[in-house]
Amino acid sequence: MAEMNQTPKGMRVHIGIFGRRNAGKSSVINALTKQNIALVSDVAGTTTDPVFKAMEILPLGPVMIIDTAGIDDIGDLGKLRIGKTKEVMTKTDVAVIVIDAANDVSDFERSLVSEFKKLGTTYILAANKIETVADPAERIAFLDKAFGEKVVPISALKKKGIDELRSLIVKTAPEAFEDGPMLRDLVKEGDTVVLCVPIDTAAPKGRIILPQVHAIRDILDANAKAVVVKENQLAEQLDNLKEPPALVVTDSQVFAKADRAVPKEIPLTSFSILMARQKGNLSGLAAGAKAVENLKPGDKVLIAEACTHVCQAEDIGRVKIPAWLNKKVGGELNYEWYTGDSFPEDVSSYKLVIHCGACMINRRAMLSRQKKCAETGVSIVNYGVLISYLHGIMDRAMSPMKDN
Repeated sequence: MAEMNQTPKGMRVHIGIFGRRNAGKSSVINALTKQNIALVSDVAGTTTDPVFKAMEILPLGPVMIIDTAGIDDIGDLGKLRIGKTKEVMTKTDVAVIVIDAANDVSDFERSLVSEFKKLGTTYILAANKIETVADPAERIAFLDKAFGEKVVPISALKKKGIDELRSLIVKTAPEAFEDGPMLRDLVKEGDTVVLCVPIDTAAPKGRIILPQVHAIRDILDANAKAVVVKENQLAEQLDNLKEPPALVVTDSQVFAKADRAVPKEIPLTSFSILMARQKGNLSGLAAGAKAVENLKPGDKVLIAEACTHVCQAEDIGRVKIPAWLNKKVGGELNYEWYTGDSFPEDVSSYKLVIHCGACMINRRAMLSRQKKCAETGVSIVNYGVLISYLHGIMDRAMSPMKDN
């Protein structure tokens, strides 16, 4: 229950710690957080899978600090660990590249710098173990020249330079790291927003799903009013309101029912479409819906869900969307599913990528996935956008965002 009271992972600034094995990455994390979070050892390659730690760094706010395996790891397992590290790179808002101050600059550090520049990710170069060199000032001057930019001297062991590094992280964090509004810019103070929330066998027990929680909080932040009903109560609730709501937001799986129940003059959209707008590039995802017209039976389609859950009889990503899409194309498509943080390195074999609302990943990760698809010419569409398109109501579902 404690996790439900914390800022969700997907809404935290992701700070990734990168570097070669034994550069002291885990020690830097422990020093930054003032906790023994990461396992520390003199043995190279102690960190295997990425380690995530949620915390607060003031005045930045809620962050996710990520410890990664050494970028120079070796062997078959090492290659897999490097693959995991590269996955983390695509979701990192601020990268700290840790260098062993006593070692020569290698192609590994240069490749990290190059990759983060390519991704457009803010990064900081930190020379750890500065206490081990005879002349720290001379060494830092050398590193500054080698990289062509400022390198920050730190000692995780002696806790020297850590406050300066923490301040630099706060200062260099991209202003755009914070997800934009979900819907609070679509309504004004005092407005009523009706939320249509179906409860079926796929709904989590005892709670509503994260996008619905986000929506309620965003409505409250706008000093507006949220009215939550099930789909079979929607028409009645609209009739009972003294004034029409400023907006109706529905779960995408009952889009068709909501479209029939909500008068055309009342704006209607879905939680998934609002999440797509908040976490990704909505116009790009909307354009991806048109790729459906080019699909034919047997084509390969990727369905990506950023969370992991047990498939239910009415599962939206495993059951309903495939059924609607198969009906549209007149035959069976060849589906593959990726869940959680996993996303294929090469998407070129797919005719279409269908992505969830991305409530469990940050905006950086979602935009990276969209960019990967764009670079290979593969269309990507969001659950809600696709469902509205398949039901012939995409124009209506997108209209609340037309001026935003």
